[in-house]
Formats: sequence, C-alpha cells, structure tokens
Amino acid sequence: MFELVLRAPQALVEPVSDALADELDALSVSVEDADADTDAEQALFGEPGLPAPDAGWTRSTLRALFEGRDQAEAAATLLLAQDWAEGLHVQALQELAEQDWVRITQSQFEPIPITASFWIVPSWHEPPAGAERVLRLDPGMAFGTGTHPTTRMCLRWIAAQAEAGHGACLERVLDYGCGSGILAIAAALHGAKAVDAVDIDPAAVASTQANARANGVQIASGLPDRAEGLYTTVLANILATPLKLLAPLLCSHLAPGAPLVLAGILSRQTAELQDAYAPWLTLAVADEQDGWVLLSGSAPTA
Repeated sequence: MFELVLRAPQALVEPVSDALADELDALSVSVEDADADTDAEQALFGEPGLPAPDAGWTRSTLRALFEGRDQAEAAATLLLAQDWAEGLHVQALQELAEQDWVRITQSQFEPIPITASFWIVPSWHEPPAGAERVLRLDPGMAFGTGTHPTTRMCLRWIAAQAEAGHGACLERVLDYGCGSGILAIAAALHGAKAVDAVDIDPAAVASTQANARANGVQIASGLPDRAEGLYTTVLANILATPLKLLAPLLCSHLAPGAPLVLAGILSRQTAELQDAYAPWLTLAVADEQDGWVLLSGSAPTA
C-alpha cells in the first residue's frame, strides 16, 4: 500500500479529491488541516445545527492510498500536469507498513459504563465484572454508540427508571430518531414490554434491527409513520431544531402522565425548547453533561 500526500489550497481540494477518487484509482482520499496542531490551526465546523464558518481550510493536506507505487506516481504526475492545478504540491510518496486495520479500529472502542450494573460492550469484548445488564453494540453506519453525552444521558435516564421501580413508564416506548437503536434496545433490556423505534434513514432502521437481534430483544422498527397511538415514554435524541419542529407530533404520542425525554440539546438552547413545548407540557433539565442537557417533562394526566 502506498500513500500519496499532497498540499493544496482550498480551491483545489474538491477537484483534486474528485480526480483521485474517480479517475486515478485511489482506494481512499482523506483531507485534513495542513496547519493542524499549530497556532494557525483553523476550526472548520461549529456547534451542531450551526453552519460551518468556512467552506474549507486555507491549506489542506490530502492523503490518497494506492495499491502500488506506479499508480501513486502516475496520479501525482497527471495532477501536477493540469493547468488548473497551480498551487498543488507533492509532500510525500511513501510505502505503508501492513497493519491489522480491524484490530486497530476495534482497539478504539472499549466497554462503556452507564451505571455500575449497566454497560455498553462491543462484541469483541467480554462484559466487565458486575455488569448485570449488557448492551452489545458495534460501531456502524447509524448514530449512537453510547460515547456521546446525549446518548449516555438518555441511557442513564432509562436505567434510573428501572432502578427506581418506575416500570410502568416502560410499558410501551417510542424511540423517535433511533439511529443505531441503542435507546430502544436499552429500554427493552430494562423491561419495556413493547418498543417502537423509528428513523427517517433506512440505514438506521436496518442497524436497529441488526442490533436488536444481536441483543436478543424484540424491537418494532421502521420509518416515522410506523409510530402509532399513545406511548408510556417517548424518547428523542436528535438536535434542537428538528426537536422544536417535532413538538406537536411527539406530544401527540404521549399517554396521560407519560414522560417525554429529549436530548441533542445544548445548554444554551434550553429555553427555546421549553418555549416550543410549553403548549403541551413543562420541560425541565433532568441531566447535564459537557455542555449538553437532557430535558424531560410529563404529559398532563387529564
């Protein structure tokens, strides 16, 4: 395996990447800030839901992988010969040592404690001692591996209901925007009798089904129109803007007295979410971690 390393100004990143991937047989192409780890490093993306401050870095490093040296050299030669490629420079062409990429990837994911007795455990790890409930989940295409604060707060909430004996709220659970299905599966593992998991992304639905099978639980998953009737708990870990738009829909699925649990919300967005849901219920901060909040409230009983 050979790596071609190029330095490019912002205007050339897209055409060079496209040429490498589509015409020059690169196995993969990655782009990073050429000034990373220096005083000139540029933060490209802002907070969730906000636009990127810039379209790209002022100077970028492109790394393209090729099966052989000849392919890498030919790609560099052809790119540098283009009239439109002024400002493009070759930084390196180097052979990469063979590595076990599967093992390297797996080593980045360790078991995650949610409570003392509830853990998220990748399939290649043994459950830790004391783990009474284990949710097996491998990184995949869909969002939700238990590492992000929003997911962990939702999981803590689910575990807390079961530990406090509030099993009635887990009679019928809706996970709206299920991603990997992690919240739906956690609810099932904590005694939920019926769980519906819905998402606009078919890949998320497929991921949820596969993860449910791996954990030996029954989850009814599908596109959003699968959500029907009233639920004793509604969970939605998305982002603030779609959560505001979904307020009437999510609240319409709440049984009398049922809790609504919302995540994907920054602390500074708390008031606007509370205002959006005020016609139906009162939201309060139930948990907070690393600048994110978990909001919850209950539907009126009458």
